[in-house]
Amino acid sequence: MKPLDPRLLRQARAARGYVVLTAVLGLVTAGLVVAQALLIASVLAPAIQGNLSLTDVGTPLTLLAAVVVVRAGVAWAQERFALKAATKTIAELREQVVSHAVALGPRWLATGRGPAVATLATRGLDDLEPYMVRYLPQLLLAATVTPATLAVVLGLDWISAIIIAVTIPLIPVFMILVGQLTAGTSERRLKVMQRLGSQVLDLMAGLPTLRAFGREHGPEKRVRALGDANRRATMGTLRVAFLSGMVLELLTTLSVALVAVGIGLRLVYGEVGLEPALAVLVLAPEVYLPLRQVGMHFHASTDGIAAANQAFEVLDEPLRPVGTTPAPALAGARITFEGVSVRAGDRDVLAPAALTTTFGSAAGEAGSATDAPSSGTVVALTGPSGSGKTTTALVLLGLLAPDAGRVVVTPREGEPVDLAEIDPTTWWPQVAWVPQRPTLTPGTVRDVVLDGREVPDDELADAARLSGLDAVLDVLPEGWATPIGQGGVGLSVGQRQRVALTAALLGDPARVPLVVLDEPTAHLDARGERAVLDAVRAWRDQGRTVVVVAHRTSLVELADQVVVVSSAALPPAPRAAADDAASSSPTSSGAVA
Repeated sequence: MKPLDPRLLRQARAARGYVVLTAVLGLVTAGLVVAQALLIASVLAPAIQGNLSLTDVGTPLTLLAAVVVVRAGVAWAQERFALKAATKTIAELREQVVSHAVALGPRWLATGRGPAVATLATRGLDDLEPYMVRYLPQLLLAATVTPATLAVVLGLDWISAIIIAVTIPLIPVFMILVGQLTAGTSERRLKVMQRLGSQVLDLMAGLPTLRAFGREHGPEKRVRALGDANRRATMGTLRVAFLSGMVLELLTTLSVALVAVGIGLRLVYGEVGLEPALAVLVLAPEVYLPLRQVGMHFHASTDGIAAANQAFEVLDEPLRPVGTTPAPALAGARITFEGVSVRAGDRDVLAPAALTTTFGSAAGEAGSATDAPSSGTVVALTGPSGSGKTTTALVLLGLLAPDAGRVVVTPREGEPVDLAEIDPTTWWPQVAWVPQRPTLTPGTVRDVVLDGREVPDDELADAARLSGLDAVLDVLPEGWATPIGQGGVGLSVGQRQRVALTAALLGDPARVPLVVLDEPTAHLDARGERAVLDAVRAWRDQGRTVVVVAHRTSLVELADQVVVVSSAALPPAPRAAADDAASSSPTSSGAVA
C-alpha cells in the first residue's frame, strides 16, 4: 500500500474525513511550532544577554504558555479523532470484505481463500490501527510542519536552511531501504498467521471426528510449529524495526548537531544574532521530528498495511452480474433445471452435468389459476459423492451461477423468469436453507430461533418438539434463555441443526414456500433422524416444496420425487477451436467447451 493509498479513501468514508481533519490540525501544529520557537528565543535571548526584565518577558511567557496549552490540546484532539477514525475505518473495511466475499460466492471461497478472509476480517484488519493512529498523522505532519518550519529557518538563517535541506532527504532514503525489508517481513508474518488460523479452523471443524478416533492430540504439534513460526516472524519484524529506528535516530541527531555546530561557530564570530540563532536551534529538531516519527511508526503499521493490501485484493475481485428482476411468488411455482452444468472447482469435471428436471407444486402447472392451497412436494437429490448434489442446492439458492444451462422459475400466475435475472435480495426471503453445518448468530436460543418474529409459546414448543430441540433444551443450563455462540454455550453440529430446523419450521408457509436441506441427517442419531423426517412431513403438509440432499434411505423413501444427480468429465476443447484461439493470441490456451 502507498503511504496514503487512494483505495483507502475510496473504500472508507471515515478515512476521508480523518485525512482532512489531520491536514487542518497539521497546519495548526506548524503555526504553533513556529510560534513556540520564536517565543522561546525572545525570552532566552534577553536572559542570556543580561537584559532580562519581568515586564519585558511577561507577555512572551504568557503567550508561550498559551501556545504550549493549545499545542497539547491539538495533540489530544489528534489522538482522540485518530482512534475514532481508525475504529470506523476498520469496521467499514471489515464489513466490505465480508460482504464482498459472500457476494463472490462459495466457489471463490472454496479455492482456499475462505480461512484467509476469516483471519483478515477478524484479527488481520485490527493491525490497521497503528497505521491510522500513529503513522498517517505523522505523514501529514511531515507534509505540513516540515516545509513550514524549513521556510521559517530559511528566513532566519539561510546557511542552516541549506544544511537541513541537504541532510533531510537522507531520512526518506533510509526509510525506503529499511521499510522494504520490514514490509516483506510483515507480509510473511501475516501469511503465517493466516496459515495458523486455517489450521486451527480445520482442527476445530474436525475435532469431533478426531476425538472419535482418539487422535485429538495429534495436530497439536503442527499448531505449535505454526505458532513458533508466527513468533519468529514477529520477532524478526521487531528486530528490523528497532535497528532501523536506531539508524533514523542517529541520522537525525547528527543532522541537528551539524546545524548546532554551524550556529555556534558563527555566533562566536558574530555572524548571526543570538535570538535568530536560538530560534533556529529550537526549530531544527522540529523540522526532522515528523519524518523521524514517520520512520519510527512505519514499522508499527506495516502489519496493517499488509492486511489492507489483502483487503483491497479481495475487494478488487470482480463480482458476477446480479439480477434486478423482483422474484415472483414461489407459492405454487414450478422450478425447472434446463441442462444445468457446473464445473467442480479447478477439476475437469462437471458436477452436476447437464441436469434437467422440474419440481414444484402441482398447482404450479401452466395455465392453473386456482387460489386453493396446494399440497407440498418433497424432492430428494441423490447420487454418489462428488456428483454435485450440494452444488445443485447452491445453484437453486442463487449462490452459484451455472457454467451452462439455466434455472427457470414459473410462478402460478405470470411469465417464467430466469433465476439469473432475479434480484437475490427478493429471492432469499422466500427460501429456508438448512446446511450441513448451520452457523448460528450469538444470542439466546429463543432469540436465534425466533429471529425477531412474534410466535406464541405453544407454537414455539410444538416446533421444538417436532424438530427434537426439546431434548437439547433439557440439557442446556437455562433452557430457552441459554446464550449460545460467542461467549455462550457451545452446541454440537447436530444440536445446531435442530435449532436451524426449529427456526425453519416457524416460518410462514406463504412467505417461505421453499425449504432446502443439505444432508440434514448426516450428524444425527436415530432420534434426530426421526425429528428431521417429521419436520419434512410437516413442511409438506404446510404446502411447501422441500428439496433435500439425501443419502439415507429414509429420506429417499419419504420423497415424492427423486432426482439423480450425476457428474461427467469436462469435454475437451475442439481441436480447430483451440488452434484458432492459439493463433489469435500468443498467450491464449484455447477455450473450454
